[in-house]
Amino acid sequence: MDYIYHYDSPLGDITMASDGEALIGLWFDGQQYYASTLGSAPEQCRLPIFVETTRWLNVYFSGQEPDFTPLLRPKGTLFRLLVWQHLLAIPYAQTVTYAEIAHYIAQKKGLKSMSAQAVGGAVGHNPISLIIPCHRVIGTDGSLTGYAAGIERKRWLLALEMGGKFPT
Repeated sequence: MDYIYHYDSPLGDITMASDGEALIGLWFDGQQYYASTLGSAPEQCRLPIFVETTRWLNVYFSGQEPDFTPLLRPKGTLFRLLVWQHLLAIPYAQTVTYAEIAHYIAQKKGLKSMSAQAVGGAVGHNPISLIIPCHRVIGTDGSLTGYAAGIERKRWLLALEMGGKFPT
């Protein structure tokens, strides 16, 4: 059984999802791939994981770096899980490129190279936005590309983390 809870953010409504213990989803309502890993007929209720995630979101949207991470259990392929694990290592207020992640994944898998487009697909399907910080991934030329919740939200989130400096 999956459960959901709603959060009203400065960028619009957010839906959280849980398996009853861990967070399995966090999406801006209406974003691309919204609720893609959520089972049918989830029950809306307030679980301890939702209280903790709400606390994380309150700290984050106040412009602070949260010093804790709710228990996460994203659903995905082994490749996507590896990419999402790498996203969790991106420091607050910093960015990395799709190519840098592809290079890291290739090394981790013992390959000569890895497609940045394949990484982009995994990043785009991240089911736990914000906490698994896919908004911190940018194009090789520094451009803001590929955010399932929209480029304007990505720009806003990065500006929040960088103390109001809007990236180009």
